[in-house]
Amino acid sequence: MSRRPQSEQGFTLLEMLIALTVFALLLVVLRQGFDAATRVFERQRMALSAQGDLGSLDRLLRQILAHADPGNTEAGPLFVGQAHGLVLRGPAPRALDDRPDGRADLRLSVAEDHRLVLIWTPHRHVIEPAPPPQTRLLLDGVARLDCSYYSDGHWNTTWYGSRLPALVKLRLVFPPGDSRHWPDIVVAPLLDPRP
Repeated sequence: MSRRPQSEQGFTLLEMLIALTVFALLLVVLRQGFDAATRVFERQRMALSAQGDLGSLDRLLRQILAHADPGNTEAGPLFVGQAHGLVLRGPAPRALDDRPDGRADLRLSVAEDHRLVLIWTPHRHVIEPAPPPQTRLLLDGVARLDCSYYSDGHWNTTWYGSRLPALVKLRLVFPPGDSRHWPDIVVAPLLDPRP
């Protein structure tokens, strides 16, 4: 058998097929690892985003409730609480209205499509025409909102009176299987009447 000159030596077809197969398997393994890492990253990003949304919602609700208008006995109640929502008058949150002294009538509840919404109308004097209410989606995927009102040493599920409750507790209840959870939001409204 004669030897080929060194310049003609190379890989055989079988060696090339084996190398291509090993390279293809290596690419498949790398691709699956990249896809798994991407899925883990997306799940973590979504979980952090959901917790961030809940943190922002917590701050907004605390701001709204802490500055609720206590009203006076002649004007009637400006804060009415039910078991699954509440209505109040207070300063409009800066996220909703950029007027520095803007007041608003606010309603917090869960809509039928499981969305926590804040419906608000800028407060106007009686003789001015009322603007249409505006709705702001606060959070998606909420099964219900449980509200409790503390006064005279015990919690109530409703509030209707000429003064503010000492504490307001809000509990966001998520559907079964939802990984989000948040502790109860307990706020003490400012109890000093405004001059």
